Amino acid sequence: MEYVRLGNTGLKISKVILGCMSFGSSSWQGSPWVLDEEDGLKLLKAAYDNGINTWDTADTYSNGESEVIIGKALKKFNIPRQKVVILSKIFNPVMDDGTRPASINDGPLVNQMGLSRKHVFHAVDKCLERLGTDYIDVLQIHRLDRETPPEEIMRALHDVVQSGKVRYIGASSMYTWEFARLQYIARSHGWTEFISMQPFYNLLYREEEREMLPFCKASGVGVIPWSPIARGLLAKPLSSKDSGNQSVRSQSDKKTDIWFADANLEIVNRVEKVAADKGVSMALVSTAWVLQKGCYPILGLNSEKRIKESVEALNIKFTPEELEYLESEYRPRNIQGM
Repeated sequence: MEYVRLGNTGLKISKVILGCMSFGSSSWQGSPWVLDEEDGLKLLKAAYDNGINTWDTADTYSNGESEVIIGKALKKFNIPRQKVVILSKIFNPVMDDGTRPASINDGPLVNQMGLSRKHVFHAVDKCLERLGTDYIDVLQIHRLDRETPPEEIMRALHDVVQSGKVRYIGASSMYTWEFARLQYIARSHGWTEFISMQPFYNLLYREEEREMLPFCKASGVGVIPWSPIARGLLAKPLSSKDSGNQSVRSQSDKKTDIWFADANLEIVNRVEKVAADKGVSMALVSTAWVLQKGCYPILGLNSEKRIKESVEALNIKFTPEELEYLESEYRPRNIQGM
């Protein structure tokens, strides 16, 4: 594994990040593909043994169970806390059962979600309780709370850093102007600024190349994309959909159909061709493309084989001609994943 500084900080992360949304409970509403605790623990150990020391989770994943499993892995395998980088996210509600309601800050969910000062402080404390640790390396805002004043958001995030419960802060999908405004507010007040952006970015969705990626590069913000293989679409030939050779997630995840409804799927065929030419999997090609763009992908890895294979993506390089072949069929897309 290779390691790289995250943005302009001294914090080093593994170039491939383990996405922990797939660890928790298969009874989590709409997510039968999620692995339960026993399998999750094995894969966290395998990731650690293969040098993937950076793990991304969120309080809402399986309503907190993902964080609980990470905490158990640290204890079960005697993994020193300082040897892993834990990223978690807050914004969405954490339910007491397996439900996954729409994120609306009203009624039964009032003040149970969002980025108000009240919820930020509560959510961080609960994250630490579930993780069984006394700090989070990078606390990310899962989505932007557009109902809370941005000054309140940034002051609350600054204060949890000052409290020692959080080392750094990061953000996830939002419009570039919104992200720039938050950074400006933090800088103008002398508060903690975001060190990372976690955008929706892959060969089928490249809208972030217009503004977000250039802004992050110019301002020293590290980019750690989610869904680098487009929720599995870039990992299998198009023919597999017709043959019934689909993953449980692609069959059950409604967001896949929504987010990629207007995508040019000819790109999938081109990924298949490049993978065949290089003698590697389609998932590796898709991951290596994100890496070659100077980003560090968050991968949902559901087997030890996939974990070991993902490390190989660091060795795959594309010629200018191969990049042109992979990218030339892209067409502008509707904004998704916000």
